[in-house]
Amino acid sequence: MLNVRAEKKRILYTKDLCKSFYTGNVEQQVLKNLDLEIYQGDFTVIMGNSGSGKSTLLYALSGMDRPTMGAIVYETSDGAQTRITGFDNDRLAVFRRDHVGFVFQQNYLNDSMSALDNIMVVGLLKHKNRKELADRAKELLERVEIGKGDRDKFPTQMSGGMQQRVAVVRGVINSPEVLFADEPTGALNSQNTQNVLDIMSDLNAQGQSIVMVTHTLAAAERGNRIIYLSDGVISDEVELGPYVGNYKDEENPDLEKAVERHRKLKAFLQDMGW
Repeated sequence: MLNVRAEKKRILYTKDLCKSFYTGNVEQQVLKNLDLEIYQGDFTVIMGNSGSGKSTLLYALSGMDRPTMGAIVYETSDGAQTRITGFDNDRLAVFRRDHVGFVFQQNYLNDSMSALDNIMVVGLLKHKNRKELADRAKELLERVEIGKGDRDKFPTQMSGGMQQRVAVVRGVINSPEVLFADEPTGALNSQNTQNVLDIMSDLNAQGQSIVMVTHTLAAAERGNRIIYLSDGVISDEVELGPYVGNYKDEENPDLEKAVERHRKLKAFLQDMGW
């Protein structure tokens, strides 16, 4: 694997990570002795063909699932290391609450709660000051263009795009060190896809570290680092630099850079057989 992030601070890494599933006595090895480093401030995109282990890796990194073997280690700003592999369920749940956020392909909002309450119920697991939390939730909702008139709506009253924007806010309400996203635009139309990706790019530009699994070129464009998985191992990766806008937008002041990023990404994916 290319060492392209040496100048950045590492926030988590894996060592010899393995994950197997069993059907009867038959083992299917999905992740195979995988070593990976994730860096602060990066928008890391994980790609690969169906069955390559993308989502399995994402769930393991976030503590949503347990690997079969190997280590997952988080590093704090003071250099302390926390090995989450081996945590019991309670300790792992507390770790996820305090350190990671997650956006799924399906939004999993509670239909009996408003947009604001869907976010508050997650935030209250960590924060004790309800007013401060509500102020932060409202500010974040405003940033994703869900204003006062919409934040009291229930999921059934929202479009799919609005629901997913609420889900993104829910994912970052506790200021996670890493936001994990599993095909976050997979169930959205093209306009809502663009809106959600814009939000995630804005969050990353403000310093939020993101690790996202996707199978689409449009979503991958938002990453600065693209990792390609094949049969449970990392085939290669490419560094694109920061997102500079749509390569198709002729009014984009960074159009030349955007076009070059797009060409570099397409060439990399073609080399990977995508």
